[in-house]
Amino acid sequence: MNRFTSRGIVVALPDETRNRLFSKESWHRLEQCGDVRVSPAGGALADPRAARVLAAADILVTGWGTTTQGHGLRELAPRLGALVHTAGSVRTLVDEADLARGVAVSSQADHNARPVAEYTLAMILLGGKAVFAAQHDYRTHRAVREGSEPPGGRGLYGLRVGIVGASRVGRRVLDLLGPFDVEVLLHDPYTTPAEAARLGARSASLEELMTRCQIVSLHAPLLDATRGMITAGHLRLLPDGATFINTARGALVDQDALVAELATGRIHAVLDVTEPEVPEPASPLWTLPNVVLTPHVAGSAGNEVRRLGDGAVREVERLAHGRPLAHSIGREEFSRTA
Repeated sequence: MNRFTSRGIVVALPDETRNRLFSKESWHRLEQCGDVRVSPAGGALADPRAARVLAAADILVTGWGTTTQGHGLRELAPRLGALVHTAGSVRTLVDEADLARGVAVSSQADHNARPVAEYTLAMILLGGKAVFAAQHDYRTHRAVREGSEPPGGRGLYGLRVGIVGASRVGRRVLDLLGPFDVEVLLHDPYTTPAEAARLGARSASLEELMTRCQIVSLHAPLLDATRGMITAGHLRLLPDGATFINTARGALVDQDALVAELATGRIHAVLDVTEPEVPEPASPLWTLPNVVLTPHVAGSAGNEVRRLGDGAVREVERLAHGRPLAHSIGREEFSRTA
């Protein structure tokens, strides 16, 4: 028997987020799955105004702006059978105890990984062509200078690219790099050499990857074990003219060491994330000519957000028809994801 026969579906999102996520068509499909109610407290699950609808929730749809204010999920929604999250990480909403009690959890992390991987691919291709260095040199001198070829040359053929972390984003980047004439090294402690080969890469230590790759892209989750994993020593291993890309989390990298290395002008960086999230006003990152600094724009934005809403509706439809979640998060995966 389908455990979601009654299908009390509660959408607990700030109004603005809900309107961005769901088109009229996707909302209509959601309403075909059961009794859909919008929480009067938006994303504040612990708000007393949400108590009545949460008490009847079999399926809870959450996302950016949904918070428990430190309360347990089953305390707030005692009959809850499934959490369908329209964003990536679910760690602020559920814990291992929720999973142990049988709450099915789904995330749109796979779909959110797609635009991050696309952004990363674009930056790898531009970095490989030394576009960032070339545009700065061209603007500075307003002429094509003889002998201005960057260290390591300019081009993709035979380019060695390092991917740190076989995460959802990392794996998508590996897939996107498939058609290009590049050599890919992968560092991931959970990935065997055989699996790396299946992903189109050669397994390597972090030290080898940093030493041998002209482009290094970081895709590890931020956990206690990975905080500060890229040290000053690792950054010094990068070849002259290399490009370091971070679309994951700023705290994965020793920020002082990164700034110091970039200040030498020896390497380039594309930083969509930093620690703190917005650099201090006096940070050299704002003015260094060898840094491309973007405000965490690689993830889903604009019309890409609708992909997350559509994906969440498909998950609710699967539950309503007695099928397993397509993007389920189990206890083992939960333990090693951010």
